[in-house]
Amino acid sequence: MSLLTAARKPFRYEFHNTALVLIGLNVLVYLLTSTSPDLVRLLSMNPLYVTRGGYFWQVFTYQFVHGGIGHLLSNMIGLLFFGITVERKIGSKEFLLLYLLSGTLCGILSLFVYLAMGVTYVFLMGASGAVFAILLAYAVLYPRSVIYLWAIVPIPAPVLVIGYAVMETLHLIGGVNTGVAHATHLIGFAVAWLYFLIRFGINPLNAWFGGRRY
Repeated sequence: MSLLTAARKPFRYEFHNTALVLIGLNVLVYLLTSTSPDLVRLLSMNPLYVTRGGYFWQVFTYQFVHGGIGHLLSNMIGLLFFGITVERKIGSKEFLLLYLLSGTLCGILSLFVYLAMGVTYVFLMGASGAVFAILLAYAVLYPRSVIYLWAIVPIPAPVLVIGYAVMETLHLIGGVNTGVAHATHLIGFAVAWLYFLIRFGINPLNAWFGGRRY
């Protein structure tokens, strides 16, 4: 069996509302960290803590930590609207693998980005990298879906993804310090893109512009 064949071995389809469990876990961690700054420093990702302190778990745990109620709500709303639909389509095991793998790789690659840029004072937190990955997955699985931005403006799902990618790239290139991890968002898109190529043999461009449906 080749590596590619092994990588594409499907899971047995099951649905367990894993997206709701993840939302509950994020809310629980937020409640715990809101009363303990030490727990925030322990779980969110800081380049020096990881490389010098050996806090290697932070590349995984950072995605469950949020800096405020608005930060938490924005990510959990995205996970609620897109995550449940994606999970119903691909199954809970596949969804959980995509979500956690995307979030963890976002943490690892963001760590390298920070180290390369000499940024050591940052504490990376939030599920947005994984949520961006789920948003791309939604756009690939439902390319004809229309999302209402601000509940008013109708935007096709692929156009929304492309628009976000362009905006995040411009913010990243502009170098404006807004406190938003634009590189992590882009990494989330990239990881999900590669996931669909490797795991499913699906090129998102074919789903969006080639007329193929999955």
